[in-house]
Amino acid sequence: MNLRIPGPTPCPPEVLAASAKQMINHRGPEFAEMARRIEAGLKQVYATRNNVLVLTTAGTGALESAVVNTLSPGDKVLSVSIGVFGDRFASIASAYGAEVTRLKYEQGTAADPQEVAKALREDADYKALLITHNETSTAVTNPLAETARAIRRSGDERLILVDAISSLSALPLPVDEMDLDVVLSGSQKGWMAPPGLAMASVSERAWRAWEQAKMPRFYFDYGRARDSAASGQTPWTPAVSVYFALDAALQMMLAEGLPAIYQRHERIGAYTRRRLQEIGLELFADPAHASNTVTAVRVPEGMDGSAITRTLREKHAVVIAGGQGALTGKILRVGHMGYVTEADIDGAVEALRVVLTSGTVASKS
Repeated sequence: MNLRIPGPTPCPPEVLAASAKQMINHRGPEFAEMARRIEAGLKQVYATRNNVLVLTTAGTGALESAVVNTLSPGDKVLSVSIGVFGDRFASIASAYGAEVTRLKYEQGTAADPQEVAKALREDADYKALLITHNETSTAVTNPLAETARAIRRSGDERLILVDAISSLSALPLPVDEMDLDVVLSGSQKGWMAPPGLAMASVSERAWRAWEQAKMPRFYFDYGRARDSAASGQTPWTPAVSVYFALDAALQMMLAEGLPAIYQRHERIGAYTRRRLQEIGLELFADPAHASNTVTAVRVPEGMDGSAITRTLREKHAVVIAGGQGALTGKILRVGHMGYVTEADIDGAVEALRVVLTSGTVASKS
């Protein structure tokens, strides 16, 4: 099976073997040693001196953890959305009682850094900015570095909470250099591990907010996670198998080297876009902000997007993703993050070419 969705992503054999190891005592010295090794590796990838907490949850749980640990009911927040996952971040904040202003951009485009900074400056009551770095629903990467610079240039100390679930580990994101406050990621993306773990870096500014935050929290309490991590443990039972996998994946990543990882994703991202265009497909995302972890193309006129993905899966053992929300049936998405090579892309594109020219995926009339 050639799995080419934006996550979960394929895992290297070494990672799968690690995840199959026998259980250990999660309160024992072996787990503590592994947890500390993982934390050290994560800090290298995050390029931060901040705490990097590991939570047993999925990406949506990571987003919820950022909201409940830094905000109080009634807090005003600015949410920047360029797609489904930006909308989800805002919806979580609203569910916990934050007063959310949504700054939405046309799907397929990126946020304007100066416009975002201006919106914050115009309302001193905003407590935080919610922003997605890489929006897999539209295959767009927001200009996060430029946005953070535009915000901090004027001395703005508002919190910047970042969904980096599908970018960190595949795209450069130096957290301390960008002066970001909570940055979230997930094991099932570029980290090359199975789903089940989320990571959150927490700045000193965010810890001060944590001390004042009034939203209800228990399982996701960053303070509990930080205190447990000091002794190499977790406050609750962790996903031990996924810890094994992440430990192995991090060792592979650090051996490859972060510059090489980023260059590889940039190369394969460009390669994927070029190959899809060569078979006549139109790219969906603004080329200036096209993601190097996932590519979206428009479903050709007169064709059934669901039939395309179904035929690819059933006849060619290739799995790609369709659109989400308003883009359902309108785009196809090909993931290329983590454990991926040009050969994987070639296999998927060739199968897609065969399906598109077979005459079997015409839209229903």
